[in-house]
Amino acid sequence: MEQFSQMIADALKLPVHRVENTLKLLQGGATIPFISRYRKEATGGLDEVQISEISSRYEKLLELSKRKETIQSTIESLGKLTDDLRRRIDGCWDATELEDIYLPYKPKRKTRAEAARQKGLEPLAAWLMLQRENALDAYVKNFVKGEVKNEEDALKGARDIIAEQVNEDEQARNQIRHQFSRQAVISAKVVKGKETDEAAAKYRDYFDFSEPLKRCSSHRLLAIRRGEAEGILKVSITPSDETECTDRLERRFVRGNNECSRQVCEAVNDAYKRLLKPAIETEFAALSKEKADDEAIRVFAGNLRQLLLAPPLGQKRVLGIDPGFRTGCKVVCLDAQGTLLHNEAIYPHPPKSEYQLAGRKLVKLVEQYRIEAIAIGNGTASRETEQFVTSQRFDREIQVFVVSEDGASIYSASKTARDEFPDYDVTVRGAVSIGRRLMDPLAELVKIDAKSIGVGQYQHDVDQTKLKEALDQTVESCVNLVGVNVNTASSHLLTYVSGLGPVLAKNIVDYRTANGPFRSRRELLKVPRMGAKAFEQCAGFLRIPHAENPLDNSAVHPESYPIVERMAADLHCSVSDLIANRELRSRISPEKYVTDTVGLPTLTDILQELEKPGRDPRQKIQVFEFDKNVRTIDDVQEGMELPGIVTNITNFGCFVDLGIKEKGLIHVSQLADRFVSDPTTVVSIHQHVRVRVIGVDRERKRIALTMKGM
Repeated sequence: MEQFSQMIADALKLPVHRVENTLKLLQGGATIPFISRYRKEATGGLDEVQISEISSRYEKLLELSKRKETIQSTIESLGKLTDDLRRRIDGCWDATELEDIYLPYKPKRKTRAEAARQKGLEPLAAWLMLQRENALDAYVKNFVKGEVKNEEDALKGARDIIAEQVNEDEQARNQIRHQFSRQAVISAKVVKGKETDEAAAKYRDYFDFSEPLKRCSSHRLLAIRRGEAEGILKVSITPSDETECTDRLERRFVRGNNECSRQVCEAVNDAYKRLLKPAIETEFAALSKEKADDEAIRVFAGNLRQLLLAPPLGQKRVLGIDPGFRTGCKVVCLDAQGTLLHNEAIYPHPPKSEYQLAGRKLVKLVEQYRIEAIAIGNGTASRETEQFVTSQRFDREIQVFVVSEDGASIYSASKTARDEFPDYDVTVRGAVSIGRRLMDPLAELVKIDAKSIGVGQYQHDVDQTKLKEALDQTVESCVNLVGVNVNTASSHLLTYVSGLGPVLAKNIVDYRTANGPFRSRRELLKVPRMGAKAFEQCAGFLRIPHAENPLDNSAVHPESYPIVERMAADLHCSVSDLIANRELRSRISPEKYVTDTVGLPTLTDILQELEKPGRDPRQKIQVFEFDKNVRTIDDVQEGMELPGIVTNITNFGCFVDLGIKEKGLIHVSQLADRFVSDPTTVVSIHQHVRVRVIGVDRERKRIALTMKGM
């Protein structure tokens, strides 16, 4: 591990002891949120991103180490593992270089070169490579026997052997790689006969496309690769000057100007076209795809984080509406904990148009269930339903919010929803989800597969394993940042708490059902399978409101309770007094409580937490209203200034909900009166923005927007 620690420290420009300590904690079963929050002394205050990067690099080095063992074992079984070769493999920590070293020894399917060797043509290939003789015909005749029919057959076999040698030459491969890295161009052309396909229309920009690979943005590359996968586009990656590639190879392998040299030259050109170029093209295709995947996953994870940390309304009684025309609006009433109290359908819109009756029902429900806010889904009939709701006269002030429905249909048909509401259909479950999203977006959205939430960029085209890992890590990070009320959280939400998981989460809910609410964090140790390690990892992130010990509803870890109790004792007060009295807290000198294991970073965190125990890091929710004059895309005119909500962010800009079916696009070049390379530096998910319309394409249903000068 020491060698790995040093390599990771060098790569990330971090002190080696911080990396070592982080790896020890990870290998000891600590989670990333726990290490970041409660082990700052050991890591020097590394954040979750840095700890995740250390973990990722360590896993890659482990994989590479195992690959080296496999390669050494294979070469040794062939009897070709020399001391020099062993040293080269031991000292190699680059995956590409390692595979180049291994290539000449790698077991192959029957190649043309192998077939030629079996015909006894290897001595002829070696003789040709010397490039000393002109008496080619006389020497070649010696090899015309058995399966070798004539001189040309012998020379062809020898060239095949030479071509394979050129392909397996490390320096030759690096020369071609160098040319690709400098000059590679990605080209796309429409497959003949596909131009008029309906599915091909969205790839029209790439029917005759060419761009330097290093300049091709992630979203363009993923779009091109999707078009290729769908059989619409034919894609290639080649150097802009292929002559330079073959010239470099010829300078390396061709010496002199005789008959043998000409055979070698022919073999070198064949090696490039048939073996080297396809191999390096595949390599660069994989590398560019991996880079594009990483960028798309980064954008997706960033969007998801913002969505999960969207402002919550909090524990208020909410009426949720899943709007619709023909099927009516499904209405549900929820208490402050999100429990379903009542559901029914109303029909204020055509074709039934029971406007008055629906209004009376709505007013009655608001009064009967003491509703404090109304959540309306942003799907079909959303604007009409919002207008209908806001036109009613209620017996109290009611806040009305339009809530994103993305993924609600996925949730309502899921096993999680069926388990939660076995006696209700999908429409009721969907309306409940809309209402709960307003109360606490994080608690509700964790129940839905993140890929279905609608904030991704080509999420179905990227590496799915990497995507799931990144999104799970994002959800875990958000859940632990906010903290979880252990007495109200669903098992789904508890699953993402540091140190728990599906089994322990279910056990906590089962224990809560059987024994009533938890009264202290210590009581968690009575939960089946809750060991000391799991308790250490989860306790600081679980909250117990109204517990006897006020620290149980804070982010102070139980291991630090004695420190807080000492602080209170030194000030001759209780812990509750310390939390309630700012003047008392101002008299604390944290340096006095520093020990071998507890330093100023932890003490600073404790004092900050005592100021506002269990505070929610999310912002306050704001009411938003779309322009009342815009109902469809036909109402949108160039030059209009409109309010909108950012719904998705990509590398090329962001999409904005204007309160109609079609989303508007603000291109990255239109986000600000300055150059913007990363849209996330200007906008965030669910941000309320004011935009100006600069283009409307009604045929393609596209709206171009700008924030310049706004």
